[in-house]
Amino acid sequence: MKKLLEKFSFRRAILVMADAFIVITASLITNFILSFFGKSISSSGLLISFIIGSFTCCSCLFIFNAYNKLWRFFNKHDYLSCFYGVVFGFFASGIIVYIVSKQAPISFICLHGILTLIGVCLFRLLFKETFVTIKASSADSNKKRTMIVGGGQTCKMIITEIMNAQKSASDNISADYEPVCIIDDDRSKIGTEIHGVTVVGTTNEIIKYVDQHHVEQIIFAIPSCLDDEKKRILDICAGTNLPVKVIPFIGNLIFNDKNNPLISQMHDIRFEDLLGRSPISFDNKDIRDFISGKVCMVTGGGGSIGSELVRQIAKYDPERVIIVDIYENNAYDIQQELVMEYGDSLKLTVLIASVRDYDRMNSIFDKYKPDIVFHAAAHKHVPLMENSPMEAIKNNVIGTFNVATLAQFHNVKKFVMVSTDKAVNPTNVMGASKRCCEMIIQYLSQQHDGCTEFVTTRFGNVLGSHGSVIPLFRKQIESGKPVTVTHPDVIRYFMTIPEAVSLVMEAAAIAHGGEIFVLDMGQPVHIVKLAENLIRMYGKKPYTDVEIKFTGLRPGEKLREELLMNEEGLKQTSNKLIFIGNQIELNCDAFIRKLRRLRNAANHNLNEEAVQALHEIVPTFITPEEFNRAELIKEHKNIKAVVTKN
Repeated sequence: MKKLLEKFSFRRAILVMADAFIVITASLITNFILSFFGKSISSSGLLISFIIGSFTCCSCLFIFNAYNKLWRFFNKHDYLSCFYGVVFGFFASGIIVYIVSKQAPISFICLHGILTLIGVCLFRLLFKETFVTIKASSADSNKKRTMIVGGGQTCKMIITEIMNAQKSASDNISADYEPVCIIDDDRSKIGTEIHGVTVVGTTNEIIKYVDQHHVEQIIFAIPSCLDDEKKRILDICAGTNLPVKVIPFIGNLIFNDKNNPLISQMHDIRFEDLLGRSPISFDNKDIRDFISGKVCMVTGGGGSIGSELVRQIAKYDPERVIIVDIYENNAYDIQQELVMEYGDSLKLTVLIASVRDYDRMNSIFDKYKPDIVFHAAAHKHVPLMENSPMEAIKNNVIGTFNVATLAQFHNVKKFVMVSTDKAVNPTNVMGASKRCCEMIIQYLSQQHDGCTEFVTTRFGNVLGSHGSVIPLFRKQIESGKPVTVTHPDVIRYFMTIPEAVSLVMEAAAIAHGGEIFVLDMGQPVHIVKLAENLIRMYGKKPYTDVEIKFTGLRPGEKLREELLMNEEGLKQTSNKLIFIGNQIELNCDAFIRKLRRLRNAANHNLNEEAVQALHEIVPTFITPEEFNRAELIKEHKNIKAVVTKN
């Protein structure tokens, strides 16, 4: 009986019979009321009203789609279908009665129609309220009421997995889900069922149906969804304050002989799902040809970018991997990870050394003779470097000069420097020092001494790196503290660490020397929006459950970062999301003189003189106040132009 009740066609038949019963009951009540006024009709007329009224009313309700949706999902728009169905049904009934009996009792038809309309709508309203309540209270408490977004093939596979797991009483995670409704933007699907679960509405109605169906979690089941559309839908899902599970991008799904279930491949909603673009793909064959059989050195190999570089390099059969880092704990962590993963099959050397120490670095180059150097060692924390500018200059500028010139001297084939968007029109010492590093790489590539090809890669913030905002936000939320955002207008470009490292690897593989590679990072993200979404991902409401406190811009901080300088144009590469920025010509003699002055000031810890020398080397280095003032004026003009246009 339960299986029979789960069939939509059977339940629709019950609804038709219920409506016919309401028509008959309303007919009897109508005749009883009219009898007090001497306007009742004969038994034969009453029988005719039973038959004709039931037939015409149910037929018109069917024509106006009152039976195409389960009545427990009816909304105010659906009640209009009941109104039109009953009105036109009784209009048709009056015509047929007149043709059959040559008389049409208007008072009877009108009152009969009104009572039938009240009965039809009231029945649906009462059943909707009681059914949802009973269904929710009788459901297995261990099963979570689940909304599935996307009514395609993936949705069918998910529901099939859940049904099979529940039938077999399996401990499989699939058995813990109870699909209660489906969302799809194809309006022709609304009211239809997929394995007994009804498509109730569109993505713009997600929040409404979450409330109506007491949904406890959401599955996003459109793995091939376009990037902008995916971001829009996941933003809506994040607004429900419910856990959201995401089926991975279609190319990342695993289909093999082990029949990996789809549900086991789901993951919680992540910020990379909200970047507004697909994960960047790279030509692994180019990278393999480039890395295989080579001795690869990674400076800063224990850091966020450096350690991921080491992981990816290890996959391509290098001759040896050399990790150079001054921080022993990070170096030890990545060493142990690689030993566990590869054992003796990977030749791994971990060295504790500073890129500032020219002689130490020279001995490393001389002993291990690397073919490729990835230079990721740098101080990157903006406010800390504002307080200690000498450290940024010594580590970033002098360290880069040491490693790059040694690479040239020891005939390293490729030298790849990791830069940052903060190097573009810098407003802080860290950004200016990284721009100076870019200029050092350009200077060496213009010398044409030796065989080394120099390349720079530039990208924005990476999700989850040391010092990024997301780990900080997580700690604040988990400890019950307010989430701190510096300014409501701050925006940043974001990418994942694997994407950033893949860019570095791809750049190294296709570079010919002298290029600066820039990644198309999609649309910038408002930090306050990022904070709000993270709070929602914890099942909390921003500003209500978790306070967002604006603390003011930090020393040297911009409102928004840039990826290109004004003088730089873009050339597309074979990868549509990687571009080459045109390098600005350097006056090599003037540059090297200024660089010596900067080095001498830094070595003697002359703060003001060193910062002044940095300003001279990097003419685009301005104060954050100047930059932010100009950005706010520009934004104000844009808003004014839009208002005027409208």
